[in-house]
Amino acid sequence: MDIDLDPIDRKILAELTTNARISTAELARKVGLSKTPVAHRIRQMEEMGLITGYRAMLSPLRLGLSHVTYVEVSLDDTRENALQRFNAAIRGIPEVEECYMIAGGCDYLVKIRSKDVGDFRRIMAEKISVLPHINNTSSHVSMEAVVEQNPVTI
Repeated sequence: MDIDLDPIDRKILAELTTNARISTAELARKVGLSKTPVAHRIRQMEEMGLITGYRAMLSPLRLGLSHVTYVEVSLDDTRENALQRFNAAIRGIPEVEECYMIAGGCDYLVKIRSKDVGDFRRIMAEKISVLPHINNTSSHVSMEAVVEQNPVTI
């Protein structure tokens, strides 16, 4: 479903993406409207599912989570029931920052954030390798984040 956004909606989204804590009054000033129409536009974008929530962005580095590993996961069964079981199980692992079902040499690509290689090894042994239908995994350790940002820009 394509959503038709006018330039003011785009400005509102750009401002909220930068600072979700901005007051409605300040946001209205920045986009050139009064508070009521801005609040109405925000409410409409929330109701249509364009704005899905607001959250605090935490610094993984300040939390001691500097180790990033991408894990290729291949399953022994890719029928729908097996995929659903794997999906449900991996959603319950807090160290999994992202997980994508992909086409290619493996079935899933998983981003895991941990304290260090020892912590990663524990996560793999206790949480990842015991997931349903795991056939094999291949890990790729990140050496440096070259680009790391909110994936959606307006």
